[in-house]
Amino acid sequence: MGTGPCSPRARYHLGWDRFAIELGARTALMGVVNVTPDSFFDGGRVFDTRAAVDRCRRLADDGADILDVGGESTRPGAADVPADEEVRRVVPVIEAAASRLDVPISVDTSKANVARAALEAGAAMINDVTAGSDPAIFALAAERGVPIVLMHMKGTPRTMQKAPRYDDVVGEIAQFLAARLDAAAGAGVPAERVIVDPGIGFGKTVEHNFEILARLGELGALGCPVLVGPSRKSFIGTTLGVEAGERLLGTAAAVAACVLGGAHIVRVHDVAEMRQVCDIADAVRRADALRRAAPGEADA
Repeated sequence: MGTGPCSPRARYHLGWDRFAIELGARTALMGVVNVTPDSFFDGGRVFDTRAAVDRCRRLADDGADILDVGGESTRPGAADVPADEEVRRVVPVIEAAASRLDVPISVDTSKANVARAALEAGAAMINDVTAGSDPAIFALAAERGVPIVLMHMKGTPRTMQKAPRYDDVVGEIAQFLAARLDAAAGAGVPAERVIVDPGIGFGKTVEHNFEILARLGELGALGCPVLVGPSRKSFIGTTLGVEAGERLLGTAAAVAACVLGGAHIVRVHDVAEMRQVCDIADAVRRADALRRAAPGEADA
């Protein structure tokens, strides 16, 4: 009997405050809410607070398990946003959405003071694309008892796509994330509240991104849930020759690859469509696990 198409995927219980998400049996969806004027995909369509809150509601209705609200673009070449401006953008959205929706809200920021303001406004998670470049963000996550996503990025959004090179892209990502997990643990963040993200598109070539998807299962050795964000990114556009608005089908294929490769959470713009993709890919995982394992031993 040949091997199956799926990488093993451990199960995790992500529980805190009034929220609980079971990871592994079913792929969770993180819906993207960019409160920025220069997002690569929506181009500022939800920069207005009311529009952003409406998007939060739509994504929740479509089945998002987490809402990820960010006030600073991390597209290639993006300029830094001052912390006070970032707070001004995200806090009103988080306050309004958190009071109306029973879905955990993640703040997409690398600044501890922005994360603190967001948590005080009702956010329940931190998504840090710099994996703790501001060390105070670890202390904050420990103090507030919230989950934190740690992502790999080579360089900064301004510089990350300037000829990135690796000897072993997945091995180097895993090594970096292991070091950041140690740093988080040293600041008091329990391992069960950390999620890792290989950073598709953040300091990677098209070839690097596809290699990450092909070898995603190797990140399971870190002992944490894995989040991947392939949604409508340029590696899809370059491969298919299409602009961001035409990358839905390419994103669907990438999301299916993420799920089969072992991702626990996928971060997407199109929640309703990707829920269907994940449900089918999860069904393939279950069939593959049942074929390979004895009763009661099948992974998710």
